[in-house]
Formats: sequence, structure tokens, C-alpha cells
Amino acid sequence: MSQKRAYLDYNASAPMRPEARAAMAAALELAGNPSSVHAEGRRARALIDEARDRVAALVNARPSEVVFTSGATEANNWALSQGWDSIFLPGIEHDSVRAPATASQARIVDVPVSSDGIAAVATIAERVLEGAGDLGRAVIALQMANNETGVVQPVAEAAAFACGHGLALHTDAVQAAGRMAVDFQALGADTLSVSSHKIGGPKGAGALVVRDGVSVRALISGGGQERRRRAGTENVAAIAGFGAAAEAAARDLADMTRVRGLRDELEGAVLRSTPEAVVLGQGAERLANTTCFAWPGRLAETLVIKLDLLGIAVSAGAACSSGKVGQSHVLAAMGLEPEIARSAIRVSIGHATTENDISAFLAAWRELGSRAAIAA
Repeated sequence: MSQKRAYLDYNASAPMRPEARAAMAAALELAGNPSSVHAEGRRARALIDEARDRVAALVNARPSEVVFTSGATEANNWALSQGWDSIFLPGIEHDSVRAPATASQARIVDVPVSSDGIAAVATIAERVLEGAGDLGRAVIALQMANNETGVVQPVAEAAAFACGHGLALHTDAVQAAGRMAVDFQALGADTLSVSSHKIGGPKGAGALVVRDGVSVRALISGGGQERRRRAGTENVAAIAGFGAAAEAAARDLADMTRVRGLRDELEGAVLRSTPEAVVLGQGAERLANTTCFAWPGRLAETLVIKLDLLGIAVSAGAACSSGKVGQSHVLAAMGLEPEIARSAIRVSIGHATTENDISAFLAAWRELGSRAAIAA
């Protein structure tokens, strides 16, 4: 019998929640188009409305503010393609934010990042106050929490400044939603992106949350779906699964204390068995489920492969950047030495992680340490 694997890569994609699977199966039984007025269509529409309510509740938004998309990459591209003249862009942003920003005609204003991975909001203020007349329509792109290090960003502070100086703010809340309290109403952001598969829903569903009163250009023209902001017949099954996962993730926020305990247990054991290891962003507020640490002198890709062979799934940087050879742009923005950046791996856990999973990782980690000692 093969050994049970330990899946510790929730920031790439969380395991499907049973609630989401059940909601999708039920939705797949419905024949109606949610835009049809007959009973079958109304039943499909009711599933979408229920999912919208649940996603809105997860981030404390109004249901009218939730626009369903094919995922957070689409949502981020949509938010960054609104004809901005200037975009304030920290080096730690996800590629789904960086790519559309740099591909746009906007002036990119670099925002420096501390060695702990925190974007410098004070620098944004300085740049605005120095050259407000040259910025035109400007937006700050600032994620709520980093996907590689888990470091939480000062979004509310940035949004308060933006509001007072005529700027917009978009926040990628993909890693934050379901792992920390997210309050869109209090946050002050204009737009916010969330993703289904990061919280245990299906892949291929997400949302852009658009503050009531904020105007956005339609993403796709056609029918009247999503209040004419994104045309096309809705993916009812994926949206229903997304809604079920959002409701479960909101409920499981109370479980983050347990998750943090498992993360801290893993970190502490790694540092005891590998004293030269370095935990990245350790001095900053981080998501309870995420740790990113480096073993200087070891290549991250090699560590990930060896752990995989021992039954442990972790990652080196963002999953969407897999296959690339080179330093993480996040760790480069933090100013880390190349030896540290090249050896950093990310362990991310969640609702289904158990003590046995942590024990399995630590056993595999100690085995790698023993092999290294023998080789030396």
C-alpha cells in the first residue's frame, strides 16, 4: 500500500471542499439557462444569486458588488485595464497584476518593499504629493497578502490615502479571503479580486468585487449578464461550488488559530533541525497558513522534487510560475541575497491539514538533512 501523501500547497490550490463538490453536482442536474424566465431558468438563477450572497458575505461586500469571472487572473486584468494613466505597483504583486499593468499604456510607478516584504505606503504618498499633477487617472495596486511569503499588506492605510487624494485602489485578496477577516466595506478599496480554488472551490471561477458607485468598463459585451458588465451565460456549476466554498471558508475562519499552531509547529521544528534556515517575512504580520523559508546552499527546485518523492507537496514560489528558472520577483523585490532567494520554498496549509501532515513533512525534512550530512 502506498504511503498517504501530505498536500501542503494550499496557496497554489486548496483541496476541493465536500460542500463545493455537492453544490456543483446538484447544479449540473439543472437544465435551465439562468437568463430564462421559465421555472428551470429561475432555479439556475437562484443558485447564482445564492452564491453571490455567500461570496459577498465572505468579504463583507454587498451582493450587488460581486461580479463573477472565470478566476482572479481575469478579475485582476479587468481591474488594471480601465484606462489608467498611472499605476502604483509594488514589486511583490502577483503576475496576474504585474503583467496587465506593464502591458498597459499607463506610467508604472514602482513602490519599494521592505526586507520583510511590506510595500511602502509612505513612498506612495511621497510620489503623489511630489507629482500629483502628472499622474492623471491613477490607481494603486496592492495585494492584501502575498502568495509566496504570506505577508499581510497595509491595504486600509493605502486606501485611506488614495481616497483622500483622488486615486483608486485595487486589491488582490486571493490569498487573504478565507484565511483572515476581509471587510470590503471598511477597507475602502474600489475593487477587490477573489478566487474560488484558493478556498476549496472549483478552478475556473472567481469574482471582481466593485464598490457600488464605481464605474468599470464592461469586460465582455453581449447579453445582459452580471448587470451588463460581463456578458455570457454563467458557469452555474462552478459558481455554485464557489459559493458553497465561500460559506464554508467563512465558517472556518475560526479554525485559523489551529492552522496557525500547525504552521508555527512546522516552522519551529525546521529551525531546530536546520539552524541555518531562514524564515522570510518572519518579522511581519503573516497569514496563519503560510511559511516561506530558505535553506541556504540548497536549490529550492531540488528540495521541492526531493520532498515530492517523499510524499510531500510544497512549492517554490508561485505555482503559475512553475517551469521558469530564475529568482522569484517577490524575493528579489525584498532585496534578499541570491543564495537565500534561490533556496526558498513555500509551505501552505489549510482546513484539511492535520497533525499527521505536519509530522510527515518534518520526517521528510529530517531525512533530507540526514542525506545532506552524509553527502558532506
